[in-house]
Amino acid sequence: MLSLIIGIAIFIAVFYSIITEKVPGPWATMIGGLAMAMVGILDEKMALEAIAGRLEILFLLIGMMIIVHLISETGVFQWFAISLAKLVKGEPFLLIALLSIVTALCSAFLDNVTTILLMAPVSILLAGELRLNPFPFVITEIMAANIGGTATLIGDPTQLIIGHEGHLTFNEFLVNTSPMAVLAMIVLLFNVYVIYKKDLHVSRELKARIMEMDPSRSLKDKKLLIEAGSIFAIVILGFILNNFIDKGLAVIALSGAIALVIITKQKPHEIFEHVEWDTLFFFIGLFMLVRGIEEINLINMIGDKMIHFTAGSFKLATLAIMYISSLFTAIIGNVANAATMSKIINVMTPSFKHLGNTQVFWWALSFGSCLGGNISILGSATNVVAVGVASKSGCKIDFVKFLKFGSLIAFETLIVAGIYIWFRYL
Repeated sequence: MLSLIIGIAIFIAVFYSIITEKVPGPWATMIGGLAMAMVGILDEKMALEAIAGRLEILFLLIGMMIIVHLISETGVFQWFAISLAKLVKGEPFLLIALLSIVTALCSAFLDNVTTILLMAPVSILLAGELRLNPFPFVITEIMAANIGGTATLIGDPTQLIIGHEGHLTFNEFLVNTSPMAVLAMIVLLFNVYVIYKKDLHVSRELKARIMEMDPSRSLKDKKLLIEAGSIFAIVILGFILNNFIDKGLAVIALSGAIALVIITKQKPHEIFEHVEWDTLFFFIGLFMLVRGIEEINLINMIGDKMIHFTAGSFKLATLAIMYISSLFTAIIGNVANAATMSKIINVMTPSFKHLGNTQVFWWALSFGSCLGGNISILGSATNVVAVGVASKSGCKIDFVKFLKFGSLIAFETLIVAGIYIWFRYL
């Protein structure tokens, strides 16, 4: 009982620190994971096994971070944004729609934090050129990044955790979650049109200024773009064909990254400077923390409560996983939610195996984690980063302002996700 109380106290303290931003996320999870070991809930072997068992996630992230960094160095994201603005001739809603679709597509195959870092400043610039409030541009792209991350296994760190715990492949995610991502984008753009239509009017003179912008000036290194784009395409093809070649996503991503570094003659220390070590250490601490929670049987207790709550109803259990995980995501973030709820699903699965295909539990968790990430600023790292970037560019987005729009989008997309799950799987 004492271990249970101490373990819960550590868990609560960690996420209180993250939510209130009193301690940076990576330090909070690392301190929490190590505290589990120091008080005797874990021993060193358990702590190291918790990390070793998920090295695929860490190495996959490192490989993709290196590739994405080199792609971003080419300026292709800015080129694409300006080209889209010219394509729609400065029409505000069409511009928002296309920018958000591009953000969603990039987030499906790249790191969504990097995507939003690159897209948000350009969108704010374009909004400034049109003398419009940049909030609709930025908030739509944030929502689109989280929605786009739903589409694939590599779209969001939560998907990597779900894929690892559920033993799910890249193609299985593509087939099962990408249709929902498309539906969610339709819901998002409909809301933006209805809510902000009256505020999206600009003069012909301002539209003409957009048409005068030269996107080619954004391209910094065309040779690097060809090299990085080719390697990236090969890596994605490898992900899709992994069922046949069976090399592993981490090996494919790291191989692509190292090949690109060698081809472009990059120096190791310059590349490693751009690896997001804070994200990696956040995961390392989180893995130890979740293992500690397992050891005090808290996950088993929550899983048993959910089994009792759903009273053996497969349909109710599936929807409960999605909606409960979305609420957890709004409070503790989608990564922590996915890591915790995936263990709960493993506890629940044996009790429901005879009632249906329990793989749907993982899709429910995916939708709850990714779509629920739009509820609050705390829902995902993408939200926190984007709000920070917007603030530096003069577009302040506070917690309540985010919550009003984000919770509306999350509520509607989760309702659609419930209908999608019901008709496709239940």
